[in-house]
Amino acid sequence: MSAGFVDHFAGVATHYASHRPSYPDELFAWLASQLAERHLAWDCATGSGQAALALAGHFDEVLATDASSSQLAAATPCPNVDYRVAPADASGLAAQSVDLVTVAQALHWFELGPFYAEVHRVLKPGGLLAVWTYGVFRLDGGDAAQQQELLDRFYWQTVGPYWPAERRHVENGYADLPFPFDELAVPAFAMAVDWTLDDLAGYLRSWSATSRYRELVGVDPVAELTELLAPLWGAAPRRVSWPLSLKVGRLVR
Repeated sequence: MSAGFVDHFAGVATHYASHRPSYPDELFAWLASQLAERHLAWDCATGSGQAALALAGHFDEVLATDASSSQLAAATPCPNVDYRVAPADASGLAAQSVDLVTVAQALHWFELGPFYAEVHRVLKPGGLLAVWTYGVFRLDGGDAAQQQELLDRFYWQTVGPYWPAERRHVENGYADLPFPFDELAVPAFAMAVDWTLDDLAGYLRSWSATSRYRELVGVDPVAELTELLAPLWGAAPRRVSWPLSLKVGRLVR
């Protein structure tokens, strides 16, 4: 996410802000508990600010940067969150000024060498870098098998060819991405929401692959899927969950 930045989410920024799930509060409380000081956090590639708003409850100040101005335009204002357009490798922060750097669902877009150099520059000694991602969601409940099959087919087959190549890193939980920091043992965290079918449809429309399908094919693939799901889903919300793949490393100078 630097000079060659491609904004995969410009066309779905409003859907992204309204329909992306929130990260668990326990994640941010745990990250804060690992630090001696909690003055400044940098949320890099903040999107519409989901992680930045959660960090604001644990840090005096949060800098939330993104290379996409359309994403930041959809972000929720917060008194101690400073939103700025900036690439991942040029935060504008002073050297050794940051206690925690976070990257939520975005590391796979970065040129990692320049970004890690920027993290080394801005982190205080003993500061943390935390990166996480979530892949394909699951429906909970014993009657979910047929619905899950339709959703998996949508992900892998309908919009599957329209995912950017970087998506493979999300699907394998960042297992293949280098992480040159002293890694901490981390607890297991997961996201979970109770969604109506309309909520689910909004989330699916926030995907970059869905946006690209609609742009190239000329139809909304979510509409057909929701017609198939409607008699199975019902009117009541359903529990949807995603396990998080989390890496946390401490900077030792």
